[in-house]
Amino acid sequence: MTEVAEICSQLIRIDTTNPGPGERLAAEHVADLLAEAGIEPVLIESAPRRTSVVARVTGDSPDALLVHGHLDVVPADAAEWKRHPFSGEIDGGCVHGRGAVDMKGSLAMTLALVRDWARRGVRPRRDLILAFLADEESTGAYGSRYVVENHRELFDGCTEAISESGGFTVTAEGARIYPVAVAERGTAWMKFTARGVPGHGSKPPVDNPVAELARALTRLADYTWPIHLTPEVAALIEGLAEALGTRIDLNALDGEIRRLPPAASALFKGVIRNSANPTMLRAGDKVNSIPGKAEAHVDGRFLPGSQQEYLDTIDRLMGPKITREFLNLEEAPSAPVHGLFDELCAALRREDPLARPVPYVMSGGTDAKSFARIGIRGYGFTPLLLPPELDYFGMFHGVDERVPVAGLEFGVRVLGNLLSPEPGDSTPRG
Repeated sequence: MTEVAEICSQLIRIDTTNPGPGERLAAEHVADLLAEAGIEPVLIESAPRRTSVVARVTGDSPDALLVHGHLDVVPADAAEWKRHPFSGEIDGGCVHGRGAVDMKGSLAMTLALVRDWARRGVRPRRDLILAFLADEESTGAYGSRYVVENHRELFDGCTEAISESGGFTVTAEGARIYPVAVAERGTAWMKFTARGVPGHGSKPPVDNPVAELARALTRLADYTWPIHLTPEVAALIEGLAEALGTRIDLNALDGEIRRLPPAASALFKGVIRNSANPTMLRAGDKVNSIPGKAEAHVDGRFLPGSQQEYLDTIDRLMGPKITREFLNLEEAPSAPVHGLFDELCAALRREDPLARPVPYVMSGGTDAKSFARIGIRGYGFTPLLLPPELDYFGMFHGVDERVPVAGLEFGVRVLGNLLSPEPGDSTPRG
């Protein structure tokens, strides 16, 4: 068994469901693994048992690169899984369990690499700041936001970062495409409230807030957001066209999504538009009483540069009788499609000569939003070589989550290609 697989298994066996007490246990385990390698960890507790770990690995240049990931996972119902979600079982060439993909496998790659370097006396070409964070699966208030606001000094000299959701294999028509995230949609989690006149359910309503909110949510759900092609998404589509050897008509993207292989179109169909999905409803407590208030939660996502236009559209669709407040509002960060991006692509190609890296925009969000607040540009890069039949996107927050051991080993080598002073130092030994 390789070290990266064993570390991944160990982390999965620590139940870090958010919210819950497991983040502290996982942080302590990570801190022990770093300390064994001679790397001094700093444990940061934002609230009881909501713990993150930050450490710096000295390199040949103080121009630091942040490598960050999250310790927490979303809930998993064991009754829905073939194997227990926190077993960490290694079988059939895969590590199984909640977090294997999102994102304890990625944390394991980082830990395995720096521990191997410590045994061999290898220094990275630049300082590395390693951050293992709590609370990413919520707002980051107990994790990335807290460390950014209260421990800014730990990130001195750092302007770039890598983290989750990029660098993995997407196979389409025989081409091995590796999306490298350069941007992500902004987040607008909102609560909408309709207020009306309470009364008896048997009488004609004067002003029923449940009905008012239902009509507003229907308008929102039925709205077709216009296509908004950002430069990052245009670059992604251009890269896909080249990799697939086809032309993609930017003026007919809905039709192109139906024509292209699903694995390819999945990379951009969720990021050519803004979105707003109602997710929660709350009103009343008795069937025979009209309540005075009705509430709904909406998960909103918007593309870089479109925040104000997006909110104006939301308000128009909801109407003047509905009030809006933010549960979480985060701007859409982006990073250049050059510089470090080119280094990430080169690291993939050194390990897989057939790799076709393309820029990628994430439909959701990550802790990169918090680090963007202090001027750190983030890239999604957790490299994995995956078999074509594995539904990687379906693994996120899904059942029977698993990651191939060979894919993790590939990721360690790619990270070594990226971070080692010489390519020959990248391969773990022993």
